[in-house]
Order: sequence, then C-alpha cells, then structure tokens
Amino acid sequence: MEQALELAPAWAAGWYRLATYREKAGRAEAAIEAYRNTLALDPEDIFGSALKLALLGDGATPDRPPSRYVERLFDDYADRFETSLVEKLDYTVPQKLAALVSATGRHYACAVDLGCGTGLLGPEIHGRVGRLEGFDLSQNMLAKAAEKEVYDHLAQADLSLAPDLSGLFADGPRGRADLVTAADVLMYLGNLESVFALIEELAASGADLAFSVEDAGEGEAFHLAPSLRYAHSEPYVRMLLARHGFEILEIVKKVIRKDGGKPVAGILFLTRKPA
Repeated sequence: MEQALELAPAWAAGWYRLATYREKAGRAEAAIEAYRNTLALDPEDIFGSALKLALLGDGATPDRPPSRYVERLFDDYADRFETSLVEKLDYTVPQKLAALVSATGRHYACAVDLGCGTGLLGPEIHGRVGRLEGFDLSQNMLAKAAEKEVYDHLAQADLSLAPDLSGLFADGPRGRADLVTAADVLMYLGNLESVFALIEELAASGADLAFSVEDAGEGEAFHLAPSLRYAHSEPYVRMLLARHGFEILEIVKKVIRKDGGKPVAGILFLTRKPA
C-alpha cells in the first residue's frame, strides 16, 4: 500500500486503508499520520478519519460524525443491513420500542420515524398510526423502507442540523407529530442538543417520544466507542429531555444488539410532551 501511494499520493481511500493497516499492526503514530493525510485529501471526511483520530488520542472527540460519512456508511450498508443487524446481531430495538408505544393504548394521528433506515420500526407501529412519515440521511436506506409499503411519506433529512436546515419541515408543518420515534439513531450523534431541539419543534402538544441510546453509564455525557458510535449517559439524556419539555414515562435498560460477539447495553425511553 505504501508503494501504491508513492505512485498515487492523492488517493484518499488508499491513505485510509493504509491507516487501518498500521492501526491493526499497533503502529499508532504511523496510523495517525495516514489518517491525517486522508482527512487533508478528503475535507468532507466520508471515511470518518476525524473519529479515528479522536480514538487514537489525536484531537478532541467531535460532537457528531461528518454527515457525508454517515450517509456513505448507510448507502453502502443498505442492501445487507437487515440481514446483518437482525439475523446476526440479535437486534430487537424496534420490537422493544413498539411494545413501549403499544402500552400507552393510544392511536396516533401522525407518527414521524426519525432515522427510519430500512423501515424496521414502521411495520411494528403502523397499526397504531393514521399517517406514518420516515426520514433518513441515506437515500438507499429510504428506498429499502419504501419497499415495505407502510410509510405514507419518506424523505431525506439530516438530524445533526438545526430544525430549519434539517429537511424535516420541507413538506410538513411544525408541531405535526403526536408520536416521534428514533430507534438506534442517536448513537450516530454525539451532542444531542440539536436533535432534541428538532424533536421539540416537530412534536405536538401531548406527543409521545420513544427512542433508544447506547448506555454510557453514569459518567460523562457521551463518549465515542471503538465502533465509531456514541454512547450517552442516562443523566445527560434526562437533562436534555427536561430542557426541551419532555416528561419521562418509562425507562428500560436492555441489551440492544451484539457487537463483535459482545452484548451492547442500551437505554429505551418513553417520554411525553405535556398537553
């Protein structure tokens, strides 16, 4: 790879691959140099080099991953997403969140599924909603969700942006949702302030909000894991919910999937915006 990069020094993907080889070989300083070269050649950071540098101790942990990195990750992953997640990683968050929603006994006029992915949650809650909207950063994931034929509206949105820039209000008004869901989405964001501001704008008075996070324990607000996903602490999430006017109805701590053969601890929240 080093010889190839002598011939093609502006090859960002090659530098990224070299960085991963060096990292796995235990050559951290050499890996950092290669990740820096990748980032210099790829300012949009579609490879997530800034995240890797943070894990190697070179720079602060970003508040969120680059949007182009997340979009590319899931565009590439769409075709095998459900097979990998459900069949190999014992992923059951959609069913667990749907059970929390079902226990309210409510029927919702409009539900918005944030980060809907391939639409795993949609079929689980479809019978309880009049209109179901799904939003995701990846167009390929949205195409898979459309195949399920349970969403009334699907569109691209970036949850890391301010409400007016997110794309959530291009086709619908503020305060339209009496149910907002986010199944295993928030772990692709570090600082959750912007997404809770967005949800506050989206949710109607009396709306329910059901979502999951990876459990960071009781220490720092959030941290970046080796998986390049973020884990969040319960006190941090509680603080943001209170700040944006949501009351907690139920908290469930569960294993939400496996990663590298090991269980990943998560927290499921059911909350409500008071009428």
